[in-house]
Amino acid sequence: MSDVRIDDLPVRDELRGKSPYGAPQLDVPVRLNTNENPYPLPEPLVERIAERVREAARTLNRYPDRDAVELRTRLAEYLTDTSGHEVGVANVWAANGSNEVLQQLLQTFGGPGRTAIGFEPSYSMHALISRGTGTGWISGPRNEDFTIDLAAAEKAIAENQPDVVFITTPNNPTGTAVPPETVLALYEAAQAAKPSMVVVDEAYIEFSHGDSLLPLLQGRPNLVVSRTMSKAFGAAGLRLGYLAAHPAVVDAVQLVRLPYHLSAVTQATALAALEHTGTLLGYVEQLKAERDRLVTELLALGYEVTASDANFVQFGRFEDSHETWRKILDRGVLVRDNGVPGWLRVTAGTPEENDAFLDAVRELKKEQST
Repeated sequence: MSDVRIDDLPVRDELRGKSPYGAPQLDVPVRLNTNENPYPLPEPLVERIAERVREAARTLNRYPDRDAVELRTRLAEYLTDTSGHEVGVANVWAANGSNEVLQQLLQTFGGPGRTAIGFEPSYSMHALISRGTGTGWISGPRNEDFTIDLAAAEKAIAENQPDVVFITTPNNPTGTAVPPETVLALYEAAQAAKPSMVVVDEAYIEFSHGDSLLPLLQGRPNLVVSRTMSKAFGAAGLRLGYLAAHPAVVDAVQLVRLPYHLSAVTQATALAALEHTGTLLGYVEQLKAERDRLVTELLALGYEVTASDANFVQFGRFEDSHETWRKILDRGVLVRDNGVPGWLRVTAGTPEENDAFLDAVRELKKEQST
């Protein structure tokens, strides 16, 4: 049986030859490759999680709240408080990580015979989930500085008439933000072409210099904003993502959600985290300062740096980015070879972790100059 490979199985044609999403999980002193928040949850929050999970455990013989009403209510309050745009429970849907949110959107609005477009390089899961749902994938253009080429993007939407348009801001892996006027222009282009659903992926928005695009939801029923608790909330292990949109969109995605998809334990843990947003967003401010320090230091060392509104920095340029990645790894620091030729990506860590990274790239510069 060991000689059987994936391609020997009757898998769908569009999945043949593809690789699963993943990043190296190596045992090294400093891991700055997966955009995780480096700070452990504060002890009072850990205790509150234990209390809420203990309470939920008493009724684990019953299914959880299928519609996660309490959780969605608290998420709506968080979005309202942090964006200034009023969001109600009917506008919010939650799932197991933002990836499941995106999957549900593609199951609802994409699928066989339909297409989605994203502007690459961008979050690779958009294309992967599209293929997984049988949705055709279209790679849209970006400028040399990784901003969206608006004229070319509008043309691509007009020519391809996609059913779903992905806009990632701040963009992963580049860190670049998308101005509201660009999002509005792409939304109008998408409505003129089909109309289409426009999904704004704001996984890193809490780290941005600018504001959330949530206010753009007003009067735009085909616009969706996707979020996650993995980054700013320091809860990557929780796997909780959510979206904000017109109530009709929330109703639509429930047509494809699995029954009782959010466990009682997940809901309890997320509710506990939402009680400590002040503390958790304080860590975000620290990480923003460390990100800006990384940008300053890398520029001073002579590296090129892409302007970042996220908790990571894309830097280069390298003749052989993978070889450079290996040399940094040899110095005990794991960064991300993100597949963009000539560039690498480093997550903002603790001050000590960032010092170790900067020491490693300084050594590389000295090595290259001798």
